[in-house]
Amino acid sequence: MQKAKAMKAKQREELLKTLKARFENNMNRHKGLEWVKVQAKLEADPEKLWSLGEMERTGGEPDVVGFDKKTGEYIFYDCSAESPKGRRSVCYDREALESRKEHKPANSAIDMAAAMGIEILTEEQYREAQKLGEFDTKTSSWVKTPSEIRKLGGALFCDRRYDKVFVYHNGAESYYAARGFRGSLRV
Repeated sequence: MQKAKAMKAKQREELLKTLKARFENNMNRHKGLEWVKVQAKLEADPEKLWSLGEMERTGGEPDVVGFDKKTGEYIFYDCSAESPKGRRSVCYDREALESRKEHKPANSAIDMAAAMGIEILTEEQYREAQKLGEFDTKTSSWVKTPSEIRKLGGALFCDRRYDKVFVYHNGAESYYAARGFRGSLRV
């Protein structure tokens, strides 16, 4: 059953307050951007605000990481220190989930991201995020996997160890308590 993509006024206020505080406390992630303009875009798009609420609810700690001058969109990434707690223990996608005969996880990264209205980070985006902080030093995150790898049954994930970003592969049907996914949203 699809959740209504609407928030109550108090929820909106609380979320905007949380996002503003995070924005102000992490100015290195978005130099030259102004919260007033970000907030105006968010208030004009309740569905995107709902998606940010879902990112927050599942432990992602979303924050502004850029602005696309061509489209006029602000770019948000999950900036939680570790892979979001509410999105762990999931396999890569629906096909992988359905291929498991037993001990199926509750969901897949791709399905969860779609239900939240966000995109899973690509390897390139993951590496860009790591320039803004040290993320996934104890956990790992699925990243968008190229179709040629996925067709062969694999999926990619990343983490940060020894002050370096590593990209690994696993069967797409695998899942671990310390592996989730990070998302992005354009507003």
